[in-house]
Amino acid sequence: MNETAVEFDRRMLEALICPRSQTTLKYDAEKQELISMTANLAYPIRNGIPVMLVDEARTLD
Repeated sequence: MNETAVEFDRRMLEALICPRSQTTLKYDAEKQELISMTANLAYPIRNGIPVMLVDEARTLD
């Protein structure tokens, strides 16, 4: 992560759930994503802000 990147506040994980599956998420610090194993989706984190839109999520391999 570069010096200007805003870090994700892990406390947000307690409040966030997957909009598709309504299940908890896992934080992937390396890829800056929130992972929903149930929905098989990865939601991006941009400038420290999770983008919790299904249309913006990528499908996991």
